[in-house]
Amino acid sequence: MTGEPPVAPVTNERYGPLVHRSVRHGAILWIVGVIVFIIGMIITQLGYSGTPSYSLLNNYISDLGAINCGYYHHNNLYVCSPWHLVFNVSIVVMGLLLIAGTILVRTGFPARGTRTLGLAMLVVAGIGAIGVGLSPEDYNLTVHTLSAATAFIVGNLALVVLAFAMFRDTRWDGYRAYTLFSGLIGFIAFILFYVKVWGPLGVGGMERLIVAPILLWALLAGIHLARIPTFAPAGLRGVRS
Repeated sequence: MTGEPPVAPVTNERYGPLVHRSVRHGAILWIVGVIVFIIGMIITQLGYSGTPSYSLLNNYISDLGAINCGYYHHNNLYVCSPWHLVFNVSIVVMGLLLIAGTILVRTGFPARGTRTLGLAMLVVAGIGAIGVGLSPEDYNLTVHTLSAATAFIVGNLALVVLAFAMFRDTRWDGYRAYTLFSGLIGFIAFILFYVKVWGPLGVGGMERLIVAPILLWALLAGIHLARIPTFAPAGLRGVRS
């Protein structure tokens, strides 16, 4: 077995190749990672006690992970997140699952340079997410900022690259344009965030516009890959499982 999925039998219908079982396992890790992080954010926000209360528009996402209470930003908001450990653990878990899942889903994309580059960039984005959780904004701001920028920039550009990796692969019909659009939206949002053009979204809303495309894509792409039939072991190839 070479690790590359075989092409499904030719019929009058248009089929793409099946996927290796490891792709399904990796896809599930993507799904779990995103869900863990979202739940972690929600739980941490429920326990937030800063002044004023936590705002999706005015607070940075990382305010949820601050270890100590205090003033950390120009907007004079008092940041206080007693359940910061929940947030920090959840983003580290997501980063680890993103990395592991990305390695496992490798054969879910055509074997070409854009696949290698795009998936490598997703791994780097996962490392950035781990760095965010291990270095809260009030613990090591330099490492925290670099880690967040890595996750933001590399993660969204990874989607742009993977959109090109999907060409001529019927497994990704309907996802190519969506993947490209998601990456571009997130990257443009990062530029606006960096130059402080936040508009009505505020600093928090703009930051979420950077992160949301990556999270939603990983969730939907994971569900999509998990639903593609896997090919059987050697001797039973061509049989859907």
